[in-house]
Amino acid sequence: MPEGDTVYQAARRLDAALRGKVLTGCDVRVPRFATVDLTGQTVHEVVSRGKHLLMRVGESTIHSHLKMEGVWQVYPTGGRWRRPAHEARIVLDTADVQAVGFALGVLEILPTADEDDAVGYLGPDLLGPDWDAAEAERRLRAEGSRPIGIAILDQRVMAGLGNVYRSEICFLRGVLPTRPVDATPDLPAWIDLSRRVIVANRDRPERIFTGNTRRGQGTWVYGRAGKPCRRCGTPIRMEWLGDPVVEGRGSTDRQAFWCPRCQN
Repeated sequence: MPEGDTVYQAARRLDAALRGKVLTGCDVRVPRFATVDLTGQTVHEVVSRGKHLLMRVGESTIHSHLKMEGVWQVYPTGGRWRRPAHEARIVLDTADVQAVGFALGVLEILPTADEDDAVGYLGPDLLGPDWDAAEAERRLRAEGSRPIGIAILDQRVMAGLGNVYRSEICFLRGVLPTRPVDATPDLPAWIDLSRRVIVANRDRPERIFTGNTRRGQGTWVYGRAGKPCRRCGTPIRMEWLGDPVVEGRGSTDRQAFWCPRCQN
């Protein structure tokens, strides 16, 4: 599941493959940007911003978001793709490698000077060089009576956490995801824990929250509905948790997992 750590890893792979190279081909397969051709432009860098990827090419930025199914893959020139061609949204060629964005949830190309139009609303980036814990705490406190399990998932509060982190952080703090922010103790500790767990996982192929690196043993509650809690043995519960439906936006419900005994 793409979360901030997944996107951070993708940005590092793309940056290592493309930084400083000149594009020899640029095929954008999204109607709105299909006529954009960055051939001949130099890739300056690829960075992550929360769950967003920013590829700076010439004076333009290729902004993408993986959503649930998206992925960027890098191949040697002429290499066989591991995903179907109809899923490709953008194909970038250099003299020796090809980068392909498959099934991207968001893909747009904008002037680099206008990047804030795409990502300026985001809160402090948990994996960013400009991480600001005090600002993240201020934004979290401003959520008031909103459930803590929804607030920490809001990218306007902190950028990078996804559904797996939401459930695991709530468990580690011993708090139900439905508890209101303004009734949740020690918010600075929530900010600190959020930062520590995502930094710990940013270079791992599989996320680990329990300290157990054996396959399938890395989470306390996420994906374990009905299974015994690893601490107390109580069956893990799962319910859909999200903000009320807002006209024009639809439901924000996502699965939340917790232990009814270890969390309150």
